[in-house]
Amino acid sequence: MRTSSSVLLAAGGTAALMALGLGPAAAHVHVTPDTTAAGESALLTFDLSHGCEGSPTTSLTFTLPDELVDATPTAHAGWDIKKVTEELAEPRTLPNGSQVSSRTHQIVYTAKEPLADGVRDTITLGVDLPDAEDTTLAFPVLQSCEKGESDWSQIPAAGQTDHDLDSPAPAVTITEADDDDHGDHDGDDSHATAPERASAEDRNDDDDAAEIAGYVGLGAGLLGLATGVTALIRTRGRSRV
Repeated sequence: MRTSSSVLLAAGGTAALMALGLGPAAAHVHVTPDTTAAGESALLTFDLSHGCEGSPTTSLTFTLPDELVDATPTAHAGWDIKKVTEELAEPRTLPNGSQVSSRTHQIVYTAKEPLADGVRDTITLGVDLPDAEDTTLAFPVLQSCEKGESDWSQIPAAGQTDHDLDSPAPAVTITEADDDDHGDHDGDDSHATAPERASAEDRNDDDDAAEIAGYVGLGAGLLGLATGVTALIRTRGRSRV
């Protein structure tokens, strides 16, 4: 009995420690990219499920890393969106050869109705990842609430991870370019933005549905023709008798 009690106490203590460790981590703002390949267009989905110590969230301010000059915010019901720009100290040349003298510094999502603590929501930004393998892009997020705010902006130092920080900034590490995506292929949509890829997939689904409907119609027509021929043969047979 004592051994069983000890095991239960140890298990209970471990569970309590795990709960204490997971509590702050669950409150973080996380980011999930649909691709991390260098030079690609990516959709970054940020998610949160907690307010500021229980207070409802009223706005989210995303600060773009210096490597990016712009981002495309995805429309989200219940949130107003605003871009904040800043002038560059020197014009910057983009991969397509054009130059820009300003950049999008921040994107602000303001809730039309405060987001209650404990309710999960996601915000998606479209970005063009730079051709810089192994570069980590941090996206500090200022979460403003009815009472107080949470500034998710800490960057891990050498030897640290997000788990060592109280308020880590969501970040994406760029991986090597996918060589399969950089050739000239007929019908290749690998360079399309994520919304364009989704639209293409919808069109493909419609084409598949139309093709299936065509085969069904053809089958029904052949069945009708066979029925008609059979009826004609039977009628002629009766008339001969």
